[in-house]
Amino acid sequence: MGKCCCSSENCCGQSQPKELINIDFLYLDTTVCGRCQNTEKALDKAVSSVAVVLSAAGYEVRVNKVNIATKELAIEYRFISSPTIRINGNDITAELKESLCEDCGTLCGDNVDCRVWVYNGVEYTAPPKELIVDAILREIYGTKRSEQRCEPYRLPGNLESYFSAKARKDEAEHREKGGDTL
Repeated sequence: MGKCCCSSENCCGQSQPKELINIDFLYLDTTVCGRCQNTEKALDKAVSSVAVVLSAAGYEVRVNKVNIATKELAIEYRFISSPTIRINGNDITAELKESLCEDCGTLCGDNVDCRVWVYNGVEYTAPPKELIVDAILREIYGTKRSEQRCEPYRLPGNLESYFSAKARKDEAEHREKGGDTL
């Protein structure tokens, strides 16, 4: 018998393997930080908006949400700012901008800068859904930015300050509750 002429996804009982799109959402906090919460919501909406079309085109989207709660995790994930979205390992924005984040400052007891998203010349504290959809489609359909260079990672000073301040704050709160030093 010749080639199958069926055009359905499950042609002649043989399903076609889907190409995997890995999306990483890296964040400091989604319980207090409004930037992280709103970024997570925008990501969920963006993925939901394109999932059916991507599936029909032979892609499967996998979202990995990682709470970067320690300095060690920040180093492991080569974390540069909160929040971060990467598609197949590539940050969805070429330019990193940050501004004071009062929510994360409250978490650690010090001033901290978090990511600001720039889309069509406008700055946002959470990425618009359209920015994320555009980045997903760029990753799939070939208008990718140049590959990111693999340079040695160094924890940014801003995150170093955040984790140090958070550890001091957590230790002080623990002592106030009558516990031993952590």
